[in-house]
Amino acid sequence: MNSWSVVCLVAVAVGAASPVAVRAQGGTAGPAPAVDPSWLQVDTVTKTVTFQLVAGLTGLNGALNFNGFRDGGLTLTVPVGWTVVMHFRNHDGMLPHSAEIIADTHPLPTGPVAPAFPRAFTLRLDQGLISEQTDDLRFIADKGGSYLIFCGVPGHGAAGMWVRFEVSGSVQKPSLAATPAGKP
Repeated sequence: MNSWSVVCLVAVAVGAASPVAVRAQGGTAGPAPAVDPSWLQVDTVTKTVTFQLVAGLTGLNGALNFNGFRDGGLTLTVPVGWTVVMHFRNHDGMLPHSAEIIADTHPLPTGPVAPAFPRAFTLRLDQGLISEQTDDLRFIADKGGSYLIFCGVPGHGAAGMWVRFEVSGSVQKPSLAATPAGKP
């Protein structure tokens, strides 16, 4: 069984949407990452969103990805004022990774910068956490705007290891979705 068949089989087994082919870096077609609804838990009573943030979930981009997405291909949106808990885990068996919420800025920084929210970062931002280490980011999303979930290990974020984090005054409930291609 080839790797595409395994991906399709796993996607069907976990109830994911059917994978579709996308143009990957290098010009070859590959499966599009699927958004797993279990990554997001929402408590509307306490206004708390819990997100499973997995570094190096797949081999995409040399494992420089969050939850199998790179270069802003995934967007977590939360209402202003909600508490955000991100359970970070480094699934990459080779490289250390970290995570922080930073301002949506381009060009991307080459290493860690000041976080956009107090405590919106993992331990050892520069060095990263080694394979299967975990840390929690817990903060209040008290400023609306566009941000990035960014790997602070020097070179990783700039190489595409970032996804989007939106804080909005116009949404009532957090959501997680693949970002439309071509979004700046």
